[in-house]
Amino acid sequence: MSDSPRTAFGGRRAVPPNNSNAAEDELPTEELLGLVPRGVNLQDYLNVTDIHLFKEKWDSNKIDHHTDKYDNNKLIVRRGQSFYVQIDFNRPYDPRKDLFRVEYVIGRYPQANKGTYIPVPIVSELQSGKWGAKIIMNEDRSVRLSIQPSAECIVGKFRMYVAVWTPYGILRTRRNPETDTYILFNPWCEEDAVYLDDEKEREEYVLNDLGVIFYGDFNDIKSRSWSYGQFEDSILDACLYVMDKAQMDLSGRGNPIKVSRVGSAMINAKDDQGVIVGSWDNVYAYGVPPSAWTGSVDILLEYKSSDNPVRYGQCWVFAGVFNTFLRCLGIPARVVTNYFSAHDNDANLQMDIFLEEDGNVSSKLTKDSVWNYHCWNEAWMTRPDLPVGFGGWQVVDSTPQENSDGMYRCGPASVQAIKHGHVCFQFDAPFVFAEVNSDLIYITAKKDGTHVVESVDTTHIGKLIVTKQIGGDEIQDITDTYKFQEGQEEERLALETALMYGAKKDLKTEGLVKSRSNVDMDFQVENAVLGKDFRVTITFQSNSPNHYNITAYLSGNITFYTGVSKTEFMNKTLDVALEPFASKQKEVLVRAGEYMGQLLEQAFLHFFVTARINETKDVLAKQKSTALIVPKIVIKTRGAAMVGSDMVVTVEFTNPLKETLQNVWVYLDGPGLLKPKRKMFREIRPNATVQWEEVCQPWVSGPRKLIASMTSDSLRHVYGELDLQIERRPST
Repeated sequence: MSDSPRTAFGGRRAVPPNNSNAAEDELPTEELLGLVPRGVNLQDYLNVTDIHLFKEKWDSNKIDHHTDKYDNNKLIVRRGQSFYVQIDFNRPYDPRKDLFRVEYVIGRYPQANKGTYIPVPIVSELQSGKWGAKIIMNEDRSVRLSIQPSAECIVGKFRMYVAVWTPYGILRTRRNPETDTYILFNPWCEEDAVYLDDEKEREEYVLNDLGVIFYGDFNDIKSRSWSYGQFEDSILDACLYVMDKAQMDLSGRGNPIKVSRVGSAMINAKDDQGVIVGSWDNVYAYGVPPSAWTGSVDILLEYKSSDNPVRYGQCWVFAGVFNTFLRCLGIPARVVTNYFSAHDNDANLQMDIFLEEDGNVSSKLTKDSVWNYHCWNEAWMTRPDLPVGFGGWQVVDSTPQENSDGMYRCGPASVQAIKHGHVCFQFDAPFVFAEVNSDLIYITAKKDGTHVVESVDTTHIGKLIVTKQIGGDEIQDITDTYKFQEGQEEERLALETALMYGAKKDLKTEGLVKSRSNVDMDFQVENAVLGKDFRVTITFQSNSPNHYNITAYLSGNITFYTGVSKTEFMNKTLDVALEPFASKQKEVLVRAGEYMGQLLEQAFLHFFVTARINETKDVLAKQKSTALIVPKIVIKTRGAAMVGSDMVVTVEFTNPLKETLQNVWVYLDGPGLLKPKRKMFREIRPNATVQWEEVCQPWVSGPRKLIASMTSDSLRHVYGELDLQIERRPST
């Protein structure tokens, strides 16, 4: 027996799986029916001498198909829409005696019934949504065709052939990479599953290569620009490579449901050698800290060239790269941020915060976490697999949180189904429903093993859900697309529907919710600048004629933005004597030295105040996060802001801290202006300023953006950006 490995067909299929766009087998140039008689020269029959694809940026093929922005010299078209091809022959084409057809092939084992081998018929009239080629010109030795792909065609890179019939068999053109043709999803085509009928929405969600991602805290919303770069050189090939790495069968690549689900698994590297390695532990050795990335281009190109996952990402990085993947292939997509996002480990629609009897949080019992914010994507598509009405925006999330059908992926889940509580429909609707609808429940775990519910907050989770507005950088509130307003009849009905369809909501408690206390407590965190002291003010308000003595605990924690605590940096006990119907404030000074040495990626501080009223034994609990204000990078330009002209970009940063910054990396990006670049500064002393200059020649006109970020051993999440208007080059 031979030791060489052989493909196992498993006894059920005649050909191996066809799961690589890059792999190919050449079609034979001759398919003869038998021996060719002596003296017959096949070259005397109709022969192809040249093929013209009209694939320059200014040609109608690219302009009409909205693919002129792709930095790619191949023909790129969208399915369901006709394009033009001209074939030159060795003699004039005579339709009465000559017969030819165009063929498109994808992958290694092409089959007509799988859509991987497409013989395009010559027809008198093109039929909507179906493959066909119509002769629109026949002059001299040239024939011009209008070719229309099916609106359900596989999305990928096809090889093109022209086959000519002779009495002795078929003659076919040789494999020519110059005639390779990319076919993409088409949001402009009504027959396509991703059809979007609003032109401004198509401009934003398909053609915009710049975005804004919102992060921070509900009370302190921050934003940062992100370069999606879906039209940049080699990005389209990198996106097709992602599906190849997933070993996704080519026959499924025309279905946006399958493509987006595979993408949600492959953008993270958790279990499938996908694009980005997630890291939330603040250790980024041998990689780039998540906050340093300015866009998707470097990440996707490094993944394709190295054949290895790229280090490191967190939710907004996964969402940014996934958005590039979807828009590049032609699926309308946007990045969404959910403030106070529940990560519900057991999908019981409740986030259980367990308290010790003294009021402190029990880290041992508290397993659920509330993310300050969480970013995911929405992709636009029809859902023929669901009842009518559940198409449109679908949640797809590539951040590896929970296992779905054996892999770390999430979606597509219908936003409309989530709003109405129809969590029985695939994929992963119960998990997304819990992210935006869970209740926050404070439970005291008593030493005798019983649990007492201290308070229930039904409005904390999914407080605000936002995306970037169409045509601008401002915030757009889309909370009402996910949930009805709290307290409305429809909101209660949606929750009951979710429970009916299997979402659990079982309070594992032996006590009822306690009656409301006679004392109200709240606290405020002063705007905190990185490296400076600030104050936390706790306010107690009595609504009773009684005197109360209160013991309060203020716990300050360094937390990941996922709500998971890394370390407690301060713990203060306060005794408060509260007069009848009086109000009392307590101020606590938080010193920079207490938190600076342990800061994490995003400079989030989380404060937890619990208070016990000694006379009534009531427990009051409140928690808040604050994001420290970090310095910014300044970007300036000089020179003409014009396509093809030299423009000097200056990046400037001043160290505001009292310590020297070590190993400082500065990243600069600007799609259509310059390729992503980075520069290292060994150290930046306190109050010192560093500058970095680059000369670029813009190649895209219109509104553009320069984006910079900085990362160092002790300071991260530092950004800067500059809006530019690039003029067209004047015609000579």
